[in-house]
Amino acid sequence: MFNFLPKEFNFFDLMEKQVGFAAEAAKAFKEVAAKGAVSDESINKLQDIEHQGDDVTHTILEQLDKTFITPIDREDIHALAKELDDIIDMTCTIASRMKIYRVDRIDKYLVEFADIIEESVSSVNCAIKGMRNMKNVKQIYMACVEVNRLENAGDKLRDVALGDLFDNQKDPIEIIKWKEIYQEAETVLDICEDVTNVVESIVVKNA
Repeated sequence: MFNFLPKEFNFFDLMEKQVGFAAEAAKAFKEVAAKGAVSDESINKLQDIEHQGDDVTHTILEQLDKTFITPIDREDIHALAKELDDIIDMTCTIASRMKIYRVDRIDKYLVEFADIIEESVSSVNCAIKGMRNMKNVKQIYMACVEVNRLENAGDKLRDVALGDLFDNQKDPIEIIKWKEIYQEAETVLDICEDVTNVVESIVVKNA
């Protein structure tokens, strides 16, 4: 029977490891945006991070199947694992799109998006780490509020970037490429907010 009893910290360890990979992906993407081009080395680095994140996600889901009692609701652990994995995947997708689309210039809006994404993932990291001790309610909520603020900033930046794109870019191919890149960058911020929505729900359940 004791084999079925969980070591509760394992799930928190795994989620913190997973969000750590999300932070690495955000940092690597910021470097890509600053250079304005995607090298094979950058793609390989992001793919390595993505694979490591996938491994952690699979481990979390396997643990859920094997563990009799979990520190928080199973569906919440599952949702967090999925959303954290999505942050990494979408960040890698943007870099892949840039390489496929032969992006070869620094774009001020994408640089700003990369900064916001890094800040948002950092706040997600704080929220996830805060869940180890539900007494950290203030720390958790402050991190969640910051993610929400950054998501709103991302919405505004996307609108400004698209407005500038349609006003000044005459090449329809360029419009299509950058429209997709901007929207995917904003999607990363949406996913970060999705993570904190789950975290806030967990805090309410365990208050």
